[in-house]
Amino acid sequence: MTHSGRRTDRRLEEAILELLARRAPSATICPSDAARAVYEGDDDGWRALMAPAREAARRLVAAGEVEVTQGGRPVEPADARGPIRIRRAR
Repeated sequence: MTHSGRRTDRRLEEAILELLARRAPSATICPSDAARAVYEGDDDGWRALMAPAREAARRLVAAGEVEVTQGGRPVEPADARGPIRIRRAR
């Protein structure tokens, strides 16, 4: 991974945690919220950060910081297919 790739990964992780910190303890965010927060342009280039945002969520799950949910229930990030939400670990 490139230096800029690692920096983007770290920024995505920080964005996820910051976005959750500003919401109610039980609130969730979409990976796109983090992608949009990190993307510096004003077009839809944030979409290229969706896969890295999902990966950032997976790393935060492994660290015990967050949970990935589907249909309001925690799921294993590796098993998640389709839309996911991210919330603080309970």
